[in-house]
Amino acid sequence: MTPQFHPGLVNGPFDDPALYVDFLYERRALLFDMGDITALPSRKILRITHIFISHTHIDHFIGFDHLLRLFLGREKRLHLFGPPGFTARVEHRLASYTWNLVESYPTDFTMVTAELHPDGSCLSAEFHCRRGFRRECQRTVLLHDGILLDEETFRLRTAFLDHSTVSLAFALEEKSHVNIMKNRLLELGLPTGPWLADLKRAVLGGEPDDKPFRIRWSGATGEVERLIPLGELKETILQIVPGQKIVYVTDAACTPANAAMIVDLARGADYLFIEATFLDADRERAGQRHHLTALQAGQLARQAGVARIIPFHFSPRYRGMEETLHQELGL
Repeated sequence: MTPQFHPGLVNGPFDDPALYVDFLYERRALLFDMGDITALPSRKILRITHIFISHTHIDHFIGFDHLLRLFLGREKRLHLFGPPGFTARVEHRLASYTWNLVESYPTDFTMVTAELHPDGSCLSAEFHCRRGFRRECQRTVLLHDGILLDEETFRLRTAFLDHSTVSLAFALEEKSHVNIMKNRLLELGLPTGPWLADLKRAVLGGEPDDKPFRIRWSGATGEVERLIPLGELKETILQIVPGQKIVYVTDAACTPANAAMIVDLARGADYLFIEATFLDADRERAGQRHHLTALQAGQLARQAGVARIIPFHFSPRYRGMEETLHQELGL
């Protein structure tokens, strides 16, 4: 199976948290947390359409200015999600600069914030460059089951964890994955081409099996067209399998409530990116700082039945002891 999502930490495990998820078939990426992101090439940053911030401690949000500088002067619309108080914090960061010349810009870079609350409410607002990034278009909507995005091919959910402040965890779930069996294409005399992307969209969109699907291509004698029922194509050339699941968890105390939410969010994940800030010998310190130990992170991953665990956010006190942290995680 060729994965649609390609996740990777921007920095090393002792450095600022930031998870970049690239989309294989689209000029698009998602970002989870925004610590120091200077290691990301500009071309990759400019692919980002949505950013999900767990909380606004400085090591999770310091990359805001770097990103803002790159997006200025471009016709972009960037969506940012964060915990209670998030909209005001973005507003204050933007208000710290002087914007007296931006009305002459030929483009209107826009930030759209979504401030999430445990009661399911979401306060959204827009900040337009050409209007000096003043807060506008504010409204409140209700979210259901923690779902932040529900697009054609994937869904994104959040959970509210306790870090002595709200810290959001996130799960990116591909709805299903459609593989094309090219040997079957050859057997049916069908070519590869853009129509296969349309076919995938029709299948993922739940269109009925008896609906005729139109295939067009240029043959040796001119334009060729065939109509084949969608169900027949599904049975003969497609393999539909469960999609990827990527979960991001950071800055959470090991309380029973947090543990239950993490396990539920991460259940069956292909990738669990999870903080392992302290060794378990320093469990008391971890509790005081509202972080997980490596042992606790490993236990939660096993309870959730994840396929891969990728630890990060190690305390600098353990530099040179990375292998010890990995052993405690059970890697």
